[in-house]
Amino acid sequence: MDPRRLVPRTDAVLADPRLAAAAGRLGPAIVRSAVAAARQRARDGEIPPGDVPDTAVAALPERACGLHPVVNATGVLLHTNLGRAPLSAAARDAVAAAAGCVDVEYDLATGRRGPRGRGALDALRAACPAAGAAQVVNNNAAALALAATALAAGREIVIGRGELVEIGDGFRLPDLLASTGARLREVGTTNRTTAADYAGAVGAETGFIMKVHPSNFRIEGFTAAADVADLVPLGVPVVVDIGSGLLAPDPALPDEPDAASVLAAGAALVTASGDKLLGGPQAGLLLGEPGIVERLRRHPLYRALRVDKMTLAALEATLRGPRPPVTRMLHADVAGLRERAEALAGEFRAHGVDARAADSTAAVGGGGAPGVGLPSAAVSLPSSCEPALRARGVIGRVEDGRLLLDLRSAGPAADGALREAVLGAAAPAAREGN
Repeated sequence: MDPRRLVPRTDAVLADPRLAAAAGRLGPAIVRSAVAAARQRARDGEIPPGDVPDTAVAALPERACGLHPVVNATGVLLHTNLGRAPLSAAARDAVAAAAGCVDVEYDLATGRRGPRGRGALDALRAACPAAGAAQVVNNNAAALALAATALAAGREIVIGRGELVEIGDGFRLPDLLASTGARLREVGTTNRTTAADYAGAVGAETGFIMKVHPSNFRIEGFTAAADVADLVPLGVPVVVDIGSGLLAPDPALPDEPDAASVLAAGAALVTASGDKLLGGPQAGLLLGEPGIVERLRRHPLYRALRVDKMTLAALEATLRGPRPPVTRMLHADVAGLRERAEALAGEFRAHGVDARAADSTAAVGGGGAPGVGLPSAAVSLPSSCEPALRARGVIGRVEDGRLLLDLRSAGPAADGALREAVLGAAAPAAREGN
């Protein structure tokens, strides 16, 4: 008899209680796909026909989406490819609560429509008292597009040549600004731009002066840049993109601009990201003069850029709750990181793995604090371990022929996952050596 005739029918496999339960959790399409793949493997002779149900169950994903949780052991705290800032436990709880029906635009006291996101906006103003008003859109690029459209469409934005930046994936700031209908008036040179350069360009057609923090590169040597305070007397709004979302000065990053200081210097509007140094969800923050912020909120484009209930919930919880993971990573004690590295490496060596503790240098990432190295510690493994660990969701970096699992970006809560991955998958490769 052709063994393919023994492959169970799809409906018979789907009747397995484990698969029936999974269909309710993951959806029937995902379960049917796993069953079809298992049946095909049986027809191809890869597995016995009787193993089809078990094979289908084993192939089911944990959740009904294509995103996979990973451990960020790269040493880049805000890794764009890994989702930037990990949310705090408080923010994750808030997102879960907001996933149902919530009073996002409803006043429970009056039973009438209420202001959208009032809790998150109140928390944002409390975290940055220098801002007279605050608003939130879906990312920092959206914040800049809204500001340029509302304040300078058909007019000029005066900007220094050294601040016409390009960030990841070929995204260029001048292209974004020009797409809003504003005209860019470039002043100064790549390395030197003075207040006099701006003053010479400001006129009746000026919508605003823009300052951009060149967050992913540094220019050193014979340089000059105008301060915000020097531009305020020119009589037009000064809009500053600080990028990384630092709301107040942080001694760990003395050269990183923060919203409070920029607003105190006289900026009319500050834009920033919520998912970088603030440590919250992806969002574009707008902080500044009440009249300008309200003008942006009332612009028709705002409706297309506003955030959803889960972003508002996560942002508020990030601002009101305990320190988010990014802040803890940034201020982690180096001695404590070394102790963790020694303990993990010793445990791995006890299981025959070529592991050692190593000094490392981490980075902020996400376009923040360019060139700033953060002393760290890592578990060093043979580079041959990298594919097996990556398959298990542990992402490190290869340096000088070794795989480094940097512990500044992988907090103590990740140690269990590191143990499981290294001992479960990387041990055979590690024993083979580099």
